[in-house]
Order: sequence, then structure tokens, then C-alpha cells
Amino acid sequence: MPKYFAFLRAINVGGHTVKMDYLRALFEALGFANVETFIASGNVIFDSPSRSSKSLENKIEAALEKALGYEVITFVRNAKELAASAAYEPFQESDAKRHALYVGFLKNTPNEAARKKVLSLASKDHDFHLSSREVYWLSRVSFSDSTISGTVLAKSLGQPTTLRNITTVKRLATKYS
Repeated sequence: MPKYFAFLRAINVGGHTVKMDYLRALFEALGFANVETFIASGNVIFDSPSRSSKSLENKIEAALEKALGYEVITFVRNAKELAASAAYEPFQESDAKRHALYVGFLKNTPNEAARKKVLSLASKDHDFHLSSREVYWLSRVSFSDSTISGTVLAKSLGQPTTLRNITTVKRLATKYS
């Protein structure tokens, strides 16, 4: 059975707190196997016979909204897609090692207008690169000092995104490869 990774956007914000054991139980109730969570920031690993990430996203979002009472936008990648995201190196290695590198997961490949908007956000503090359904953000300032946020990226992209540090993405890809 294929392994999938669900990246949940804003599951524990705005006064909401979801315990990871409850989240695992919700995924198991959907019929997924070998369900695990990875750090308490909305990363769920599971097996499913489904071959469609889109149908998995829709199924998970509907179930979470019903169970939790609020929308939880979900981004699903299979093991091969996650490994490719983890291995992708859009910036010089020295920059990526000295500064924070985030991966923004997207529902769809951005159109050209959205790509241009995101790339126009680049500055001495920030660089961006888009590849398929991911946006890579190299930040040379701390997240709290940044003028860029997930909300700014989502608005520029015209679609939601959820951010993960590249270290988290690489750890997931290594652990489950």
C-alpha cells in the first residue's frame, strides 16, 4: 500500500488544540493504515490504497471539518513526491546551510501570474523558487522579523499553502524512504 504524508494547515492555531493521538484516531477512522504523526505541527503519515492525492485531500478535509468544527486545509504528497521535495536544491548550498529554508506545499501548480507575484517578493532578506506544487523560501532573517508570512505567500499565489522547515521535510523523507 502506498505511503502518504498529509501536511495540515493551521490545525493548532486560533485557540484550537488537537492532540496527536486524537488526530491519529481520526485518520484511522477514515480507513488509513499505519497512521503516525510527526512532531505536533500537523504532519500525518499513513498508508492508503488510494492513488489520488486530490481525493485523499478532499476526504481528510471533510472529515476534519466535521470532527473539529473548522476547516483544516490539507496537502497530501506520496513518498516519491516528498523525497523529491526534500532532495530539491533551488539555492546555493552555502545559503541554504546558513539561513532558514522553508517548503510551502500547494494544492496546484501556480500559473505564470502567481509565479511572477511570488518571485517579485524577493529581496536582500528573501529568495523564492517554485517547482511543481512547492514554493521554496530562503529567509535570511528570523521568521518573527520577516515581512513575509504564509499568508503573504498564499495571497501572492492565489491559493493556500502550508510551510514546513526543510529539516522537517528531509527528516520525514529519510525516515520513510
